[in-house]
Amino acid sequence: MKSSTGESAASAPRPVPGRAGDLRTRVWSALALGPPVLAAVWAGGWVFLAVVAVVSVLSVHEWMAIVGRSENARLDRPEPARLLACAAVLAVIALYAVAGAAPAAVACLVLGTAAGAVAGGEDRWVAGLGVPYVGLGVVGLLWLRDAPSAGLGLFLFLMLAVWACDIGAYAAGRSIGGPKLAPRISPKKTWAGLIGGTVAAALIGLAVAIGSDARSAVAALLLGGLVAVVSQGGDLFESALKRRYNVKDSSRLIPGHGGLLDRIDGLLVAAPVLALFHATLGAQLAWW
Repeated sequence: MKSSTGESAASAPRPVPGRAGDLRTRVWSALALGPPVLAAVWAGGWVFLAVVAVVSVLSVHEWMAIVGRSENARLDRPEPARLLACAAVLAVIALYAVAGAAPAAVACLVLGTAAGAVAGGEDRWVAGLGVPYVGLGVVGLLWLRDAPSAGLGLFLFLMLAVWACDIGAYAAGRSIGGPKLAPRISPKKTWAGLIGGTVAAALIGLAVAIGSDARSAVAALLLGGLVAVVSQGGDLFESALKRRYNVKDSSRLIPGHGGLLDRIDGLLVAAPVLALFHATLGAQLAWW
């Protein structure tokens, strides 16, 4: 049977899900994952440590998959390196639990070098970089959650600021558009998105600080904006990795979002930066 235009119904193009469908999938995925993550953050202790361990292994696995399984990969032994990288991040978490942040951070660098050496090939340094990228981020997350008398508030400050940045950047980038932020790395990101994400993160950071009775709301406002900029840098860093190896998503683990690494790339970079600030300048300023 043909339509009035003479084309058969069978040959008509299939409808492509629009932005509304894509956004709906992203929202449902976020609603499914958000409560368990927040519950683990609230519980802290070994519950939070176990969740972080699972997230760490999945994230570094995705990193090694990007580097080792793409058509552009130049590794000699990708599978042994992947196994070593997964074991390495677990070792980093265990070392943090028994010895603290500093030894765990050093272990990230040592084990990352070992993973790269096992991987071999021209891209061994990229493979090895996955361990400190994930490991240092995890150490920062654990240290912030364990910070005396302020752990829960600090962690929520970081996590909600990064989430607000992602949402604000997505909304501003889609609605405003404009000049591209880094077209060669991530063609969809715009300067409007960066500004929108920074403003959203600053306001959410301010709200969390006020709710947590932080000592300096102004410092929280400014630091929330800084967290946004740093997290966007982490997002671009992972985008550069995927572009290098011609990969769209780190995996298909989360419907509408891609892989786990796609969701926490900014968090992994922002966490050690905030932890380092709070342990040094933050302690002098007594901002929280």
